[in-house]
Amino acid sequence: MSEDICADRPLFGGSISSTFPVRFQDVSNIRQVPDHQEDLANEQDAQGFTLVEQSGAVEVPIGNASVVVTTAIGKMGVSKARQGREAQNVVQVYLANLRLKNVGTDVLVVAYEPVLISPLSESAATAGAGVPAPAAQSGFLPMAEVFKLAVSNFKVNDWSLFSN
Repeated sequence: MSEDICADRPLFGGSISSTFPVRFQDVSNIRQVPDHQEDLANEQDAQGFTLVEQSGAVEVPIGNASVVVTTAIGKMGVSKARQGREAQNVVQVYLANLRLKNVGTDVLVVAYEPVLISPLSESAATAGAGVPAPAAQSGFLPMAEVFKLAVSNFKVNDWSLFSN
């Protein structure tokens, strides 16, 4: 049984929200997050991207609006910060594209799950090198479940966020 406590969390000043474990932090409190991502793998100088799974487009209601959701899961090698490729970790990437047709924009929901931590990565000092223990084994929700929870509970609380 999971020990994760999940809650509805405000994002972008509360203009949008979603549900995920309270142990997760908003990365925008740590570093600047670009408000657009043209190609996630290229943005992170990833190596060896492999598509694991891809969904078809599904139209779902969010409030009074209709949203088209497409998801994909892939694996890629990425380095932390400015470390070189020799220090790349392998991560599984969960990606959902939410097409908000009524405001002509897309929202990306992205989650990363470490699959293999390089002994040369700065992550190895805190997380340990090698294959991480599965989340469920540590009493936490598996990332696949966290991702589904976040996407299925996505809400737009203030549509003016998307106006020019």
